[in-house]
Amino acid sequence: MLFSTTTFLFVFLPVVLAIYFITPKKLKNIMLLLASLFFYAWGEPKFIFVMLLSIALNYVFGLLADKAKREGKHGKLVITLMVIGNLAVLGIFKYANFVVFNLETLFGTNFEWTAIALPLGISFYTFQGMSYVLDVYRGDGRVQKNPLNIALYISLFPQLVAGPIVRYQTVADQIESRKVDVNLFTSGVKRFVIGLAKKMFIANNCGLVADQIFQSQGGGLSVGTAWIGLIFYSLQIFFDFSGYSDMAIGLGRMFGFKFLENFNYPYIAKSVSEFWRRWHISLGTWFKDYLYIPLGGNRVSPIKVYRNLAIVWLATGIWHGASWNFLLWGAYYGLFIMLEKAFLGKALLKVPAALQHVYALIVIIFGWLLFRIDNVSDIWSYLGSMFGSGVFWDARATYYMHEYAVVLIIAIIACTPLVKNLFASEKLLSFMQSHRALHVTKDVATLAVLAFIFVYSVALVVGSTFNPFIYFRF
Repeated sequence: MLFSTTTFLFVFLPVVLAIYFITPKKLKNIMLLLASLFFYAWGEPKFIFVMLLSIALNYVFGLLADKAKREGKHGKLVITLMVIGNLAVLGIFKYANFVVFNLETLFGTNFEWTAIALPLGISFYTFQGMSYVLDVYRGDGRVQKNPLNIALYISLFPQLVAGPIVRYQTVADQIESRKVDVNLFTSGVKRFVIGLAKKMFIANNCGLVADQIFQSQGGGLSVGTAWIGLIFYSLQIFFDFSGYSDMAIGLGRMFGFKFLENFNYPYIAKSVSEFWRRWHISLGTWFKDYLYIPLGGNRVSPIKVYRNLAIVWLATGIWHGASWNFLLWGAYYGLFIMLEKAFLGKALLKVPAALQHVYALIVIIFGWLLFRIDNVSDIWSYLGSMFGSGVFWDARATYYMHEYAVVLIIAIIACTPLVKNLFASEKLLSFMQSHRALHVTKDVATLAVLAFIFVYSVALVVGSTFNPFIYFRF
């Protein structure tokens, strides 16, 4: 069930909220768990058993990890079996088709393989379950003996399908006891509306342009059209994913949960390393805490540091999908991260900030080309279009720039903290506080703007036939 559908907006969400707030405190978690299972089963009921398997697996291993920690025995064995069990489930459903296809290609045979469908969100809830067990074993989080609480943690519908990846220790107390006040609920509604607008107005419009251009790349593209396609895709994937994260964070607040931020204006970064500290923060933190640091992080010899980085970025590429382009994409970013650590980072600090920003954007945009196209030969073909294999500019490029100029301008502004900083400036806040009438007017104006944004977004929901979430396939 997509957040950006009338079924969710006008049936599921209001019904769940209404039932939730009249449910006795002791039963709220059970009620929310049932709603979350229904949410997941709505789209693909058979795969709910995969998620339940993941929940059961990590609940049991959490108990075993806690026991091993207290007794000082068999801890490594428990963690090894937990990792193998989780990755086996993930591997079967996400990577088996890829492995079989490549074996068939390599040996020129046919294994009469029946393709396995990919359960939505399996990468996200698998990593959440693993982080819970690892935190228990390391003493960073307490064991949860109530299986229903673990089930709610892993299946909680706001972040179930596309994150953010929530660490158990950040919501453990909230699962056991939480309170929704007017301010928290209101901030959740505001955040959800902003995320919905990002998705419906910016991401979907950018996606329409990007899809039309990428789908016709074989027919020859002008230089301008090729660049427009890649730039619009870069904007689509950011606003699609950050919009979903905003909606997830907003929904969490409506039910009393405070999820950590997942994006921090990544396109204002001045280096690739900074970009990845700002993009998909929950995933980057996961790999840092559970893979990079256990491998030794920066505390080992220089050659091992680069080995660790290579492993992490290989894993990052694999996590995103079962395709060679994702491995190439992970290697691409790993290379730039290593170059910046070796010497490029220091060199960048010696050039003007504007040039640092241009460098980062160029690397990021070309990285999205590797992410978008799954056929390596098509990647080279698209690069050829971008660098002059056809005409420089054509009527098609003019059409896109004319029809989608407003979307492009709004998207670029929304990639920066410009508006946020403007309304948070000390001078403006001081002026508002000294003029009470203006402060009230600002609140009314904010409410009116949010209401307009919501109504307009809903109109787009009703009228749109293009409404994918890119990260649902991960």
